[in-house]
Amino acid sequence: MKKTIESIDVKNKKVLLRVDFNVPIENGNIVDDTRIVRELPTIKYLLSKGAKLIICSHLGRPKGKVVESMSLMPVAKKLVDYLPLTRIKFASDCIGKEAKKLSEELKPGEILLLENLRFNSGEEINDPFFAKELASLAEIYVNDAFGTAHRNHASVCAVAKLLPNAVGFLMGQEVNTILGVLDNPERPFVAILGGSKVSDKIYVIMNLINKVNAVMIGGGMAYTFLKAKGINVGKSLVDDSKVELAKNILDEADKRGVNVFLPIDHLCADALTPNAKAYKIRSAEIPDNLMALDIGPRTTKLFLKVLRKCKTVIWNGPMGVFEFKKFAKGTEKIAKGVAKVQGKTIVGGGDSIAAIRDLKLQDKIYHISTGGGASLKLLEGEILPGIEVIEDVK
Repeated sequence: MKKTIESIDVKNKKVLLRVDFNVPIENGNIVDDTRIVRELPTIKYLLSKGAKLIICSHLGRPKGKVVESMSLMPVAKKLVDYLPLTRIKFASDCIGKEAKKLSEELKPGEILLLENLRFNSGEEINDPFFAKELASLAEIYVNDAFGTAHRNHASVCAVAKLLPNAVGFLMGQEVNTILGVLDNPERPFVAILGGSKVSDKIYVIMNLINKVNAVMIGGGMAYTFLKAKGINVGKSLVDDSKVELAKNILDEADKRGVNVFLPIDHLCADALTPNAKAYKIRSAEIPDNLMALDIGPRTTKLFLKVLRKCKTVIWNGPMGVFEFKKFAKGTEKIAKGVAKVQGKTIVGGGDSIAAIRDLKLQDKIYHISTGGGASLKLLEGEILPGIEVIEDVK
């Protein structure tokens, strides 16, 4: 059991709060502030307890360089909108003289937001000097960035070793919800996995076949499994290095009595372009000149039939090339099917969540995860470095 913010005294203390404000920004405007909204309970709690709050986050992949379009300044402005009565300062760097000066001037109930951690190359290489400088700004460290808890980065791991620490509400909610469902699911329990890369999910499937009643596989990763079954997949995406492993997983699932549902028909094209002509292929076999870009209507009907009987569902990854409207129908129909499940549903992964939001189904989902990579690692049965380093309750 890890320490939480409710078990530490933060009054008049400078608290370094690691969050995940890696939000999409277009032309200087935040287009989806969900991660900021989900962080507000932790922020408000710490402020209410008299903390001097120093918030840090990464944004994008600037690779250790200052990239103006990846500045956290728009996030500072959004925080002002949500916390109009709170004084919020912004430091143009995450370490250095300005950050130090502003942190020393901070009063209880005030916020200092540091500039993008990844503008400094020390963040991603878990540099001890960078971590020491960051830790010197505060007296207590709180990690509430579930989305980066699987990263061995300075602000996630090294800083935590230098200060008394705890996890925030969002981190606790994410971990407890996902592990709670995995450890004690109401059955039937089904996992829906999609996306393009089978390598991203193969170890998730290996772990889940010990826990679920069935797995439904769509998206590009499905074609590695279909090839493993000896089915012709045409020009569809296949990871040839994982075909043998996919065959072993199918064999293991069969031994355990776990049903693995794969596409039985497809929506195909001859090129990976948004305006490519769509061909309905009514069998599992795909012609040599075509590639599958979405599950077909028979597959959708099969998957939805399985979903109607479920009490617990985990969904991560789209059923096709979701960014192309012509090939988004399978993902959208699965999203609607998951939303109708009368039980616990957990959705993770950018495109799966985007489908839920586009269809305004958020309120129908039990838990929407803020961390795609981190949630996958939990589903693999991995221990997340950002959580492991937090002190246990004594």
